Amino acid sequence: MATYAIGDIQGCYIELLRLLEQICFDPAIDRLWLVGDLVNRGPDSVNVLRLIKSLGDAAITVLGNHDLHLLAVAEGTAKLHRCDTLHDILDAPDRNELLTWLRAQRLLYVEGDFVLVHAGLLPSWTVAQAQQLAHEVEAVLASKHYQDFLVQMYGNHPDHWEDDLSGYKRLRVITNACTRLRVCTLRGEMEFKFKDEVHNVPEGYMPWFDVPGRASANATVVFGHWSALGLKVTPQIIALDTGCLWGGVLSAIRLEDRELFQVPCVSIPMAKPWQ
Repeated sequence: MATYAIGDIQGCYIELLRLLEQICFDPAIDRLWLVGDLVNRGPDSVNVLRLIKSLGDAAITVLGNHDLHLLAVAEGTAKLHRCDTLHDILDAPDRNELLTWLRAQRLLYVEGDFVLVHAGLLPSWTVAQAQQLAHEVEAVLASKHYQDFLVQMYGNHPDHWEDDLSGYKRLRVITNACTRLRVCTLRGEMEFKFKDEVHNVPEGYMPWFDVPGRASANATVVFGHWSALGLKVTPQIIALDTGCLWGGVLSAIRLEDRELFQVPCVSIPMAKPWQ
């Protein structure tokens, strides 16, 4: 039995199939951990969803910002962006089944010393606190009021965590940290426009995982979202968004021994957003 964590797929279905073939993935004994952003911008999001859904308990998925965007568009609470490629899902005969399954996925997953999340954790959050806060968002998404949350989900404020936050402001900060965070201040104030490489981080900010005294530093956080960061493996973090969508590679890492597996992009790559 092996556990393979895979970076942002974003509709790159052919590359996913080739990666699963390379690692000799057997859903009867192996498991996949997906860092989120299964869909959008790539050419075949619908078949990515169908495949991961079909794996059942063999695949653990956390939601990314593009996955949440799909849910919002499907409910009419957000509009399609110019570069979105979500029509294959929105027009699919099994659309409702796929969207219901996606809405039931986790925002964060903890197992042993590993934390799986799409973007990151605020520096003040312990793993236990992050898990509890993620459950709050997951519960709302699973409730009959999930459409109200999707309406209120968008926005950059509040930009930091306070324990007394309530209502949709509280849920928005949790969601933004887990699905959009790249850089923040020492106090945990998030900045969302930055998508560039680490050496270009704006003054006063730093990668969330480099904040001194980060409360989750005793765990290994597995995440994606930051394609300009690329592959980064340390005892504390495993960053797996290697920009397949942008002409890079799709990456998997076997968590037991940290062996890396990669397949190149075979689709027509999109222009990199930070160039």
